Amino acid sequence: MKTSSLRFVFSFCLILIVSCDEPETVVTNFVYRDGSIRRTVEMRSGKQDFRQSQIQVPVDSTWTIEDTVTISEKGDTTWIRTAEKLFGSAAEINTGYSADSSCNSRVKRQAALDRKFRWFNTIYRYSEKIDRIFSNGYPVSEFLNEEELLWYYTPWNEQEAKRNGIDSTKYRALSDSVNRRTNDWFFNSVVAEWIYEFTGQIQKKDQVLIAADTLKAWEKNLLSLTLKNEQDFDTQWENGSILEAAIGRELSMKYRSEADSSLELVEEKIGLPFKQYSMRIAMPGKLIGSNGFADSCKVLLWTVSSDYFLTEDYVMWAESRVANIWAWIMSGAFVVFVFTGLIIRKKKRD
Repeated sequence: MKTSSLRFVFSFCLILIVSCDEPETVVTNFVYRDGSIRRTVEMRSGKQDFRQSQIQVPVDSTWTIEDTVTISEKGDTTWIRTAEKLFGSAAEINTGYSADSSCNSRVKRQAALDRKFRWFNTIYRYSEKIDRIFSNGYPVSEFLNEEELLWYYTPWNEQEAKRNGIDSTKYRALSDSVNRRTNDWFFNSVVAEWIYEFTGQIQKKDQVLIAADTLKAWEKNLLSLTLKNEQDFDTQWENGSILEAAIGRELSMKYRSEADSSLELVEEKIGLPFKQYSMRIAMPGKLIGSNGFADSCKVLLWTVSSDYFLTEDYVMWAESRVANIWAWIMSGAFVVFVFTGLIIRKKKRD
């Protein structure tokens, strides 16, 4: 694994956000009070190509599928495929994920719907989680402040609109800052992941326990050397100078094979194929909490991008409250009954 290739892979992940090679896909989940979920998947493409290898979420023959085509005033043709299916529960969605053969099948995704009964109200929480790719690494929140973190998770089209809007200077500066800091986060996490894989192989081979402060020193040294020797990292790694400077001559000679295989493992994780899409959730009742963004239709929206779940689980969630009308009626009737009884009792006494 080489520094130049790491930078390329990271840049490639960002390019995927605006790539037109795969369908522009929006997944919408309509959550109902009985626990069922109607899911619609709308795919738009400049090509009439909706093969399974191009689709970002599992869609099969059990879905209701409709294909349409539109032509703009400029003569551009857009093919649209709309797929819809009613799932009896979140568990049924997970069954589809388990049997997934789409282009994103190598990432682990899971949906969940929880309902909490509280007499007058029922609280609904729907979520979708994507498991992180790295076993180690750093949360991106350790490198971004609150404003930058909000920008980082803001959907790409909204970012673009703000960069070209009234406060373009402010948002372009913010975007540049986030790019620099996420670049630091990426390389810190890659080195931390390599340390994790490398020490795991050492322990597996010789059952050697390595002190935490030693691991931290290795990580700090390797990160510094990687950035310092960016232009000729390949050569320096091949001749062993970087590894020797990072962990010492004796260990670098003894575990050179483990060091190389650990780098390959990390590169495979970074290169995990994933094509981004958008997720929307429409909840029953009144929305009371979410970590999503409201789109133009006031429906919650998330961008599902591979960098969001590189070092930590990516969870998209929404909570809503539905009033239990029958509970209000029963409670009201009970109050009237008690109040009437007290009045009758008082009149009898009088």
